[in-house]
Amino acid sequence: MRNQTLRNQRMVLAQQAQQKAIDVRRNAGFDNKSPLCIYGLCDKLNVRVKFVDISMEGIYLREAEPIILLSALRPLPRRIFTCAHELGHHVFGHGSTIDELIEESERSKAFQPEEFLANLFAGFLLMPVLGVRKAFVSRGWDADSATPEQIFTVACSFGVGYETLITHLAYSLKMISSSRANTLLKTKPKAIREKVLGRPPFTDPLIIADAYWSMPTIDAEVGSFLLLPTGAEAANDTITFEENHPKGCLFKANRPGVVRVYCRDTVWAVFVRVSRYQFIGLSQYRHLEEVEDE
Repeated sequence: MRNQTLRNQRMVLAQQAQQKAIDVRRNAGFDNKSPLCIYGLCDKLNVRVKFVDISMEGIYLREAEPIILLSALRPLPRRIFTCAHELGHHVFGHGSTIDELIEESERSKAFQPEEFLANLFAGFLLMPVLGVRKAFVSRGWDADSATPEQIFTVACSFGVGYETLITHLAYSLKMISSSRANTLLKTKPKAIREKVLGRPPFTDPLIIADAYWSMPTIDAEVGSFLLLPTGAEAANDTITFEENHPKGCLFKANRPGVVRVYCRDTVWAVFVRVSRYQFIGLSQYRHLEEVEDE
């Protein structure tokens, strides 16, 4: 009886989270089939985002001028999801919260409705069901039979982690079974990066932006690698070409700044925005170029 009550409560919260994510997107001028920049959305909602060098996931401070603090020590995709999670606390009117490291919070399995709600909201906000279906269909892939490399590519297109997308596909969108999710989770992102690039060991962050990338921007930080469509060229040395690859052109992010990247033979073009490694400060300043000392 208790388990049934808990399942019903989770179902109600999931419906609330999905509807709130749809409403937030619509009210901010975003459709429900495209990836979005979570930091740009927070700007629109007058919620400041600041990166700090504290070992945790994130903090939401409900103040006259609300602010989200994110750990710059976490991987880029993790920061994006945590920002959406903390924004969930904001839009649902929750009080100030502190989210510890996932590894530590996993030790406590007690159901926390507000955390559950904020987590689902983050998933539906960053990965709306129409957007996820479009991401697979446009590439000619089936989510239920997609390879780890294909799942990784779609995860990059939404700015989230490989495991985050798998969890969302299985338990929020019900697009893959839990057994399929468990099988996919046995393959780690490091192994995927090595297989895609064919050069183990490869421990650096990798962003795959293929010909179906639909956002006008790609966010990276110094030291990240980017696998871009074949023929891609960068307008300056914010990112530099590393090597041609069977699956595209490999670039490396060298310095903070913004660079236009394009393919001469197609209409494909994006702005790559590079921040300092583990940038500390307000999110709107993360791509400012460094000023050299005179």
